[in-house]
Amino acid sequence: MTLDMKYFEEMEAKIPKGKVRTRFAPSPTGYMHVGNLRTALYTWLIARNAGGTFILRIEDTDQGRLVEGATDVIYKTLTECRLDHDEGPDVGGPVAPYIQSERRDTYGRYARLLVEKGQAYYCFCEKGDSAEDAGDFEKTADPCRTLSFEEAQARVDAGEPYVIRQRIPEEGITTFHDAIFGEITVENKTLDDQVLIKRDGMPTYNFANVIDDHLMGITHVVRGSEYLSSAPKYNLLYEGFGWEVPTYVHCSPVMRDAHNKMSKRHGDPSYEDLKEQGFLTDAILNYVALLGWSPRGDIAEQEVFSLDELAKAFDLAGMSKSPAIFDIEKLTHFNALYLRAMAPEDFAKAAEPYIRSAVKGEHLSAGEIAALLQARCEKLTDIPEKVAFFQELPEYSADLFTNKKSKTNPEVSKAMLEAAIPMLERITEWSQDAIHDGLVALAEKLEVKNATLMWPVRIAAAGQAVTPGGAVEICHILGRDETLRRLRLGLEKL
Repeated sequence: MTLDMKYFEEMEAKIPKGKVRTRFAPSPTGYMHVGNLRTALYTWLIARNAGGTFILRIEDTDQGRLVEGATDVIYKTLTECRLDHDEGPDVGGPVAPYIQSERRDTYGRYARLLVEKGQAYYCFCEKGDSAEDAGDFEKTADPCRTLSFEEAQARVDAGEPYVIRQRIPEEGITTFHDAIFGEITVENKTLDDQVLIKRDGMPTYNFANVIDDHLMGITHVVRGSEYLSSAPKYNLLYEGFGWEVPTYVHCSPVMRDAHNKMSKRHGDPSYEDLKEQGFLTDAILNYVALLGWSPRGDIAEQEVFSLDELAKAFDLAGMSKSPAIFDIEKLTHFNALYLRAMAPEDFAKAAEPYIRSAVKGEHLSAGEIAALLQARCEKLTDIPEKVAFFQELPEYSADLFTNKKSKTNPEVSKAMLEAAIPMLERITEWSQDAIHDGLVALAEKLEVKNATLMWPVRIAAAGQAVTPGGAVEICHILGRDETLRRLRLGLEKL
């Protein structure tokens, strides 16, 4: 069957040229893992730094692994992270469609073109799906490799099942360049004749991504270093078609520890998991950006970057070959920095659902509680435990009234509460200033340090040693009646 070369000429004519074009091409097979998010981020940053185009492509050729709802997770994650795409399934573009299963005919045409060029061949050997793409395929032992084009085509025309395999040279070497790892050379005899088109007519990932990257004008291909071993085969495909090879950017792996890659099946968190654990999107992005990339020059010591700052600063020269270890404590550090840098009203809005999960009483101001937390919170999920005492006084031991630094013990604390209760009862306007001034004046009258009075008041009001905010703030939020009730209960313990 003679191919219509006009089709290929028209496809070539559609390819956008003239500027950087990158793509994020996830498979909808589950959650957005940290490594996936980093790939998306780096791909977006390369495009934005160069004033180029960022493309979203959905690679769904492996139909057996598709997970319902996974595509929605991809869209949701990119939207939350503000990694906006210029072209994609939902926004269209000049080289649509952007979903691989909708490009099936294209792959078949290009595979047959390779066959006609002698760079691929029909293989009729009976192998299971799992074995078709295995790396132990012995190309020299495949009888189909030596079939004439005419004989093979006759068997295809007769309806005999087949796959299309890439014809890898038996001798020589293949060299490719990676932006991070430099020049890499492999012997062709070590490469298997990988499957390009499966028996069901669907392309393999290794073939589809090459076709799509070329036809979409992709200039920089960003992916994990686990694909380094496949890059020579990609190169040979580009050469077989006579196409220009894009810039390869193979990112070092994100590791759980020195020996193990992060993996969902090992309980490592996805982006969604991290959000549920109380981490902010901006903090996650900032930290993930530094997992394999370091700023250089005047900003070499800078740690905190906005997304816009990352886009201006990002360069391939700052990327590392070394694996990056995901450190949840380091992420927590970043998150605390971001929480403290938020505008108070923004923090209050973010914190309110977590506050209200523990503090149901509407008379207890979520805004005032949030103000106590902002400087004392590392993750939003820390909040419920920190503020639960506002809702209900926890059981506590009288031992808490003893504090060496504040110079208190049960006897001293009893005296302080006996003096504080009637003073607080006399306050006519229950405000922070009134409570503060009253307690400070009382401490002076009693000839004790402020801490000696404040400690037992705070313990009685909160029922715990560590609290967001001090005695004054806690008493104000609790209100007069509840404060006095709790202080009287504390006095009873002494």
